[in-house]
Amino acid sequence: SQYFKQHRQEYYERLDSVRRTGDWEGWLVFFLVGMAEVAHEAVGTARRLVALFDRDRSRIQREGRVAGSMLRVLGALEMRPVATVAAVCARTGLSFPTASSALARLADLGIVQEVTGFRRNRIFTYRRYLRILEEGTDPL
Repeated sequence: SQYFKQHRQEYYERLDSVRRTGDWEGWLVFFLVGMAEVAHEAVGTARRLVALFDRDRSRIQREGRVAGSMLRVLGALEMRPVATVAAVCARTGLSFPTASSALARLADLGIVQEVTGFRRNRIFTYRRYLRILEEGTDPL
């Protein structure tokens, strides 16, 4: 976790202290504080994701008769935020043209982004979702 990466030095010092002096209590306190912080951050991330999904669903619902297909595609992207049209078809049961059209409309709304630039075998990402998940992590 990011907490343990940020506190790497103390992590190793605590482990060494367990080895040298048997200070299990110090290690457990450090570890439990870290786990509490990680859990707190995870709850905040989950809340932000739910708010993002709700905002995007609300935007889609204003799209009229195509909203149903777009919502199904969004649901598939909520489970896996990087997908091809074929993967969306498999997850939603939508036809290829319907899924492709829904993804294109979601891209027009800025909800998803096509990342390959190809005409075939395109890959779409739910970028704002991924950005929330990436916050606080080390850059690749």
